[in-house]
Amino acid sequence: MDKFDANVSSKEGFGSVEKVVLLTFLSAVILMAILGNLLVMVAVCWDRQLRKIKTNYFIVSLAFADLLVSVLVMPFGAIELVQDIWIYGEMFCLVRTSLDVLLTTASIFHLCCISLDRYYAICCQPLVYRNKMTPLRIALMLGGCWVIPTFISFLPIMQGWNNIGIIDLIEKRKFNQNSNSTYCVFMVNKPYAITCSVVAFYIPFLLMVLAYYRIYVTAKEHAHQIQMLQRAGASSESRPQSADQHSTHRMRTETKAAKTLCIIMGCFCLCWAPFFVTNIVDPFIDYSVPGQVWTAFLWLGYINSGLNPFLYAFLNKSFRRAFLIILCCDDERYRRPSILGQTVPCSTTTINGSTHVLSSGTETDRKKLWNKEEKIDQTIQMPKRKRKKKASLSYEGLILLGRKSCFREGK
Repeated sequence: MDKFDANVSSKEGFGSVEKVVLLTFLSAVILMAILGNLLVMVAVCWDRQLRKIKTNYFIVSLAFADLLVSVLVMPFGAIELVQDIWIYGEMFCLVRTSLDVLLTTASIFHLCCISLDRYYAICCQPLVYRNKMTPLRIALMLGGCWVIPTFISFLPIMQGWNNIGIIDLIEKRKFNQNSNSTYCVFMVNKPYAITCSVVAFYIPFLLMVLAYYRIYVTAKEHAHQIQMLQRAGASSESRPQSADQHSTHRMRTETKAAKTLCIIMGCFCLCWAPFFVTNIVDPFIDYSVPGQVWTAFLWLGYINSGLNPFLYAFLNKSFRRAFLIILCCDDERYRRPSILGQTVPCSTTTINGSTHVLSSGTETDRKKLWNKEEKIDQTIQMPKRKRKKKASLSYEGLILLGRKSCFREGK
């Protein structure tokens, strides 16, 4: 959320060396946010397993909001900060400020929805989670993340509700008489500061704290259950292991996901809390907070837009694997292992536990193989009564069937 920038730099402005250093740092932040959030969106769209997880729909929408911040908001703020002047006109200043408030609030709402999604997934039974987080409800939550922020961004800012009572002070800070410069100033009165901060930050923050507290308590219970299952499995070998292993794996996965999302939320709060605390305090102390402090807190919040992708890469194994595959040009070393076991090379097929090597052959040989495979498919697709009349599949036919599946997989 943009704040007034009139006092960002000193009266003399930045020196040449300071401008180069500042521009390099701001460019690195913007580039990190753009590439990182694009990588998250591509990873979820590309990886089938990531698309199956409902939480990742919120993560993609969050990445899209952060991407828009890094493309539509941050570059213009960086230019004004370095050049010490706003050159794009008053109307675009209002649009850019409205986009700033809209997109940053949408990011907070997405994190709140993610925390609620994780609460239902971890603290409730799987059937309850499926009933709660239906596709329609997810769509409504995503729509709310984008629609609700417009009521505290474009609507009041374009109508000038945030300026009521402080118009003279805003006009005074728009112009710098020493450098004859114009700035994009965004100041808020007391009612707007309280309403905007409570809706955009404090209410979602409270919901996230409550949700993650319950998740933390449940995670501790799951950890205790895992220890009990491990002890019971070590003492009794006759007990069925499949259900226990599935339960243990689910508990570990959910606990790790909760810790990851808690770290993401913690970083978000550390980045945005200074701004929103100052946003409420400043109108009650006659707008005496220095411009340099506002700018530092504002860009600290912007840094969060590029921070989330790196948190995913280091803390989430599924995202880390998807990132590696994308960055390493679909390298086979980083592919997800098959749930059916070790992958068999294309030149081999496995039947009854034994592996048989198949030569690729010439084009004519391959056509003969495909013709035989079509006959095998026709035999398999027949009803059982008719299939009995046909000769049973030969050992060679079974090998060809395995060969065809290998061709289809493109290995």
